[in-house]
Amino acid sequence: MTSSGGWSGAGARRLAESPGMLHPAKALVVEDNPDARALVRTFLRAMNVEVFEAPEGRTAIRLLGSLRPDLVCLDLMLPELSGYEVCEFIRSQPDLKAVPILVMSARAKPLDRAFAEEVGATAYLIKPFKRIEFARAVHLCLQRSAELRGES
Repeated sequence: MTSSGGWSGAGARRLAESPGMLHPAKALVVEDNPDARALVRTFLRAMNVEVFEAPEGRTAIRLLGSLRPDLVCLDLMLPELSGYEVCEFIRSQPDLKAVPILVMSARAKPLDRAFAEEVGATAYLIKPFKRIEFARAVHLCLQRSAELRGES
C-alpha cells in the first residue's frame, strides 16, 4: 500500500466523518503483515477512527465478541483462518452481521472479489491502494454502518 495520492489528512477526515455517527468510529484491522497493518492504522487514525488490531483470524474472532466495531478492514490471506472464513463468521453472528467489511487484498482476479462479496464483503480494495481510495472505501462503509444503526 502506498501513502501517495496527494490526499491531505484533513480531506481524509472529512471522508471518514459520517453525519449520522453518534460515537467515534471503531475499526478492527485484521492483517498479518505488520507494515501493511501499520499503514492502515495510520490512515484510519488520520481519519479520527479508533483502531484495534489483529494479526490473524482467530484473534479477530475473539476481539469481535466484545469490540462491536463499526468497520472491519480484512486481509484475505491470513495464517490458519483465512479472511474468507473470518468474513463468513462475521456474517453468521446476529450482532455482527451488519458490520461493514472492507477487504484489502493483493488478490486481483475477478473471482477473488466475487467470492469475497459472496461471503459478505461490503467493499474490496486491491493492494497496493492509494490513501484516497482507502479513505473513500472507509467513508462508504462507515456511512453504511451508521445507516444500519439508524443514525443517518
